[in-house]
Amino acid sequence: MSDHGSLPRSDRTRFPWRFMLHGLRPISGWLIRRRYDVRLHGLDLVPAEGPVLFAANHTGVMDGPLLAVYAPRPVHVFTKEEMFDGPLGTFLVLSGQIRLDRFNTDPRAVRQMLRVLRDGAAGGIFPEGRRGSGELDRFHRGTAYLAMVAGASVVPVVMIGTREPGGRSGSLPPKGATIDIVFGAPYTVPAVEWPRTKEQVEHTSMLLREHLLVHLDHAKALTGRELPGELPPGDLDPDPATGVTDQGAP
Repeated sequence: MSDHGSLPRSDRTRFPWRFMLHGLRPISGWLIRRRYDVRLHGLDLVPAEGPVLFAANHTGVMDGPLLAVYAPRPVHVFTKEEMFDGPLGTFLVLSGQIRLDRFNTDPRAVRQMLRVLRDGAAGGIFPEGRRGSGELDRFHRGTAYLAMVAGASVVPVVMIGTREPGGRSGSLPPKGATIDIVFGAPYTVPAVEWPRTKEQVEHTSMLLREHLLVHLDHAKALTGRELPGELPPGDLDPDPATGVTDQGAP
């Protein structure tokens, strides 16, 4: 585990709430399975100890809750700040999820996730940012940066079936639908001391994206399924045009 006093410091940052994170996982998993056929693959590949960052593709509104409920370790997931309004926001805070401003540098969110990882716990992130095809066309740099700071293992996660082909970003699959959640082999990123250069982060981002793309192909072959495709026109959330793509790192 890393030193909380290293830059960026996390020694003055409180660990996220865990009460509802632990207490609600079993009953939440049971309730979801009353409506959907949830199939878990590769649980044995997830490290049982040490800092882990689950990096998942993102096609639908169910992805975050499913990762929080079915990951083999309790996971604190980056969640866009727009979700924290009203009672839902209170629930997300009490269940240990981390509020993230996607459009501006967010030191508070970064330090909170580093608190999690440096304490040897598990975090969750959607490298694509917004919901979309789930094909990892864009891979934001946050995953690489956090893994480099904490020396964390990045576990790829592919979710298939959380949105129907042609469905909107906020839609749910029909009752009885099969949802596959496929965990992959971890990619351990060695800790890099401060200062970390932009080139180091971009290089690690490209390596991680390639690792996730290989796992995506594996998940499709394992399940015999495909992702739902692009969202309907006009249904894409705004998202920063940053990160690694097939054209490299802009």
